[in-house]
Amino acid sequence: MRPFGFALGALVIGAVLALPFSWTQDGTMSAPKAFTWSFPDAGFGGFSGLAVAQGGLDFVALNDRGAWTAGRFNRDEQGDIQSISQGNLSLLKARGIEPLSRFRNDSEDLAIAADGTAYVGFEGVARVLRYRSLDGVAENLPDHPDFAQYAGNRAFESLAIDQVGALYVLPERSIYDPDQIPLYRFDKGGWTKPFYLPKSNGFDPVSADFGPDGGLYVLERRFTFLEGFASRLRKFLINAQGVQLVETLFESPFGTYDNLEALSLWEGYDGILRATMLSDDNFFMFQKTQFVELTLTR
Repeated sequence: MRPFGFALGALVIGAVLALPFSWTQDGTMSAPKAFTWSFPDAGFGGFSGLAVAQGGLDFVALNDRGAWTAGRFNRDEQGDIQSISQGNLSLLKARGIEPLSRFRNDSEDLAIAADGTAYVGFEGVARVLRYRSLDGVAENLPDHPDFAQYAGNRAFESLAIDQVGALYVLPERSIYDPDQIPLYRFDKGGWTKPFYLPKSNGFDPVSADFGPDGGLYVLERRFTFLEGFASRLRKFLINAQGVQLVETLFESPFGTYDNLEALSLWEGYDGILRATMLSDDNFFMFQKTQFVELTLTR
């Protein structure tokens, strides 16, 4: 969970009240709600990173070609998304004024610290860049010795920042045991690899965020050509014994949603914790960009 607000610059959006999501009469959580998103920009699509501000109105979305936009959800009285206002897509910069080059711009996830510093994880050339602001220049974080071994589309899909400001990074696949995903931590200027995340049932991690309870929430994906995409959201606790599974919060059958690849947790002004997920359409005309929202606590 990211306790920050976004400066939207020239994007002028009217104020919208944050209202609670609905619950069923017996007190159980309502079903996930999906909203299909599009806007006229040649670079639209491929979204893989998401950060939603507390209150659930303002957001930043990042795609896998190094482009991002800031926007706002317009919600009804039940808290469901009715429309979205957003700015134009902007390109992440390299270490100068030029945007990231074509073969180094496969940005896969986004984590924003309380002070507004953004961290972006990449595949292709596996690395993490730091931006003091998303429209600023990139700073290279030092590499862990493992990073050079992550090739192609197996690198850093999941970034999350904990309550003390440490950055956690999960690759999509392991270079070690295929059933254990290494969890890298960047803190005090250096990387450690203190824990491993257990895999199961063919799901791969694609995004992560920390909740106010200190839990690590991980969005996972499974894909087959015949059945399409299935998604799962699991909660873990990190302690001295390692990473422990608490519960599976959400699992969709194949074909229910599109390629959910980005996750952000946020609390409404009613104190309810929610998860917003965003799909990557792979810039493919037969797929769609969806926001899918899930209520986690009453």
